[in-house]
Amino acid sequence: MVNFDLKSHYDYQDLLQIIHLLRSPGGCPWDQEQDHHSIRRGFLEETYEAVEAIDREDTALLREELGDVLMQVIFHADIESDAGRFTMDDVVDQVAKKLIFRHPHVFGSTQVSGTDQVLVNWDKLKRQEKGQATVTQTLDSVARTLPQLWRAEKIQSKAAKAGFDWPDIASALDKLEEETAELRQAVETGDGVEEELGDVLFAAVKVARFSGIDPETALSGTCEKFIRRFQAVEDALLAQGRTMEDASLAELTELWDQAKRS
Repeated sequence: MVNFDLKSHYDYQDLLQIIHLLRSPGGCPWDQEQDHHSIRRGFLEETYEAVEAIDREDTALLREELGDVLMQVIFHADIESDAGRFTMDDVVDQVAKKLIFRHPHVFGSTQVSGTDQVLVNWDKLKRQEKGQATVTQTLDSVARTLPQLWRAEKIQSKAAKAGFDWPDIASALDKLEEETAELRQAVETGDGVEEELGDVLFAAVKVARFSGIDPETALSGTCEKFIRRFQAVEDALLAQGRTMEDASLAELTELWDQAKRS
């Protein structure tokens, strides 16, 4: 048993100590075996669960999930602290300095007219901070681990700020039709289907951006809609004492169209 005082209420420093004790000799064998890579997926899962709490507007759940995300952050920092590379204090110090540097209109004498100018300044300061001398470097800096629809959107937005963009949504739609035609040709020939499909998705993201729509949100809505209609089709068959496997494609299509109309 480790030396730790049990309390009715714990603070941030207590959490730092708890994580360190779990990873220390005499702590938890599982925690002692973990490294950055082994808990990488857990970090992602906890973040998505926090986002789920936000979407559900569940305050109690959000409090819990934010704690889980914070736990992951501290765990990674404690691994680095044991290796002698940096500590949680270094993490806090760096992000604090970053916020001060990127908000000269708050912590300095810079004047801004509104949100748009704040964002322009933020991008300039970020490029300066990261030593990005070219636009290509800013595109390449977009995290490859992002959901790819978001990554495409961010890459396109950064390119657009440099003047590389379609003039309007009509042009973006034309490009989507062009890429769809190329995908159809690739399917017919069996050559380059993956590449052309990627081009279609990239073009669809551009349409979403011109429409002011989050492509991930749009796709999420479509997934939910598909499930609802699928449920309606299955319910209709179950009411007849049948299953999906009993019905022909023509029957399923007709039931699908009925669900769509309703």
